[in-house]
Amino acid sequence: MDSERKIAYFTMEIGIDQHLPTYSGGLGILAGDTVRSFADLKVPVVGVTLLYRKGYFSQKLDKDGNQKELPFKWNPEDYLQLLSPNVSVEIEGRKVVVMAWQYVVVGVSGFKVPIIFLDTDVKDNSEYDRTLTHSLYGGDSKYRLSQEIVLGIGGVRMLYVLGYRDIKKYHMNEGHPSLLTLELLKRYKKNIEETWDERLAWNVDAVRELCVFTTHTPVPAGHDKFSYDLVWNVLGEFIPFDLLKKLGGQDSLNMTYLALNCSKFVNGVAKKHSEVSQQMFPQYSVGSITNGVHSYAWTCQEYRDLYDKYIPGWTKDPFTLRHAASIPKPEIWNAHCQAKKRLIDYVNKETNIGMDYKTFTMGFARRSATYKRSTLVFTNPKKLVEIAKKVGKFQIIFAGKAHPQDEPGKYLIKKIHQHIKELKNEIKIVYLEEYNMELGKLITSGVDIWLNNPKRPMEASGTSGMKASHNGIPNFSILDGWWIEGHIEGITGWSIGEKGKLDQDDLDEKNAEEFYAKLKTTILPMYYQREWQWVDIMQCSIAFNASFFNTHRMVQQYISNAYFD
Repeated sequence: MDSERKIAYFTMEIGIDQHLPTYSGGLGILAGDTVRSFADLKVPVVGVTLLYRKGYFSQKLDKDGNQKELPFKWNPEDYLQLLSPNVSVEIEGRKVVVMAWQYVVVGVSGFKVPIIFLDTDVKDNSEYDRTLTHSLYGGDSKYRLSQEIVLGIGGVRMLYVLGYRDIKKYHMNEGHPSLLTLELLKRYKKNIEETWDERLAWNVDAVRELCVFTTHTPVPAGHDKFSYDLVWNVLGEFIPFDLLKKLGGQDSLNMTYLALNCSKFVNGVAKKHSEVSQQMFPQYSVGSITNGVHSYAWTCQEYRDLYDKYIPGWTKDPFTLRHAASIPKPEIWNAHCQAKKRLIDYVNKETNIGMDYKTFTMGFARRSATYKRSTLVFTNPKKLVEIAKKVGKFQIIFAGKAHPQDEPGKYLIKKIHQHIKELKNEIKIVYLEEYNMELGKLITSGVDIWLNNPKRPMEASGTSGMKASHNGIPNFSILDGWWIEGHIEGITGWSIGEKGKLDQDDLDEKNAEEFYAKLKTTILPMYYQREWQWVDIMQCSIAFNASFFNTHRMVQQYISNAYFD
């Protein structure tokens, strides 16, 4: 099996199993869904990531919304197979031993895709070095750079000793694994006798033929950068510094520039994001492959049963979900009501708030970051209450973690809790703690409408709305990321704001007014008074969006455009 693998998929995080805390959010969930589709489509891939013994973190919220981060307790031995032999990398001049664990993803036809988890918690290493793979996105710049050395350089070395010696493409999922290009440069270096010039010995063109880079970040500040003083101390002169600066930037080592300069194919993760990335990096060609979600993984059991009955073969070919209109409307609605009941039962069990099954329910669950504007719906609380009293009742379910060092993100969680208390007599609102894959599926399949309020153009893609679409849930969202492509007004859901308008100083107020207006005049009246028209939109969400915004389609585009070009 090892020699058959042609593609190595490198990612800093991966959400592949509820019990493996090796992801923090969308990037990791996307990686997990991508690998599932690799397995289903029999793509000869091996995945490479890090093993985080303390996970991202387990979230606890007090009554005021203060977030407390606790280590996630788990034993790799319970879920992964320990491999041999080990490899080593140099960090600050020290030899750091890296061992590997394996998790195997099995596709619908039985095809297997191995994921290699790199781990420095080895007894031969120093106490500090043993912690290098403990925490996802933890520590200082030195810690992060050390992790990326283990992932990129250690990852290539580990593949080689495990027998993966015929890799044709190295796919970097975001810039974190970019140091793999330096290891490849060493491996493809020409003999000095061939060139008689050290500068010509470094075969950048050969490495470029091997590499694929997907960028997920629409703002310059989001790209990893390390000072060259730090690089010198931690990595040393792995390749000549003048070459490293040529590839990674003159002022600091920019992992995105390193990946851009060493990749033949580069893409953003939605059409709009690719345009933004092209403007950010005008000297490079940035293509577009819009993200997706794994259809089977994110479809609840009730809808799986419906699709099995009316659209057989949908798990192998999710494009057939375009036939969702053939499913009788009462069966669509009944499946939704069952999924909604499961969610509401969970909410009431966890919070004792007393939500009911028949009340219109909105969902907002994602990482708590300021640009995602989770508090937008509370811009005018009086108007929110007025709509609930005069047009129709509604309830709102929130969930999401803030990065441990993101104080503004943590403040948003506290602010929502403040609104929950202020509005408790008029509107039932909850903030569920410990947002993870399982809770994400429960919410995206059980609410009546999915909210997304990013500040444009900050949402590279977003995938939670795609998960909602697979469960017949319409989207009510800002026109950014994937929703620009998936939105058909009044057919697959509704927009907030206009596609062409640029952000303005009073953007929050304007977007909030548009949210209130459509909720009041269109969405609530349809839900309560024109049930079958609502189900039409549910069917269109499946037929138009679930059929396209899935990782099977996405992987097929990578195969055609990036892997086997």
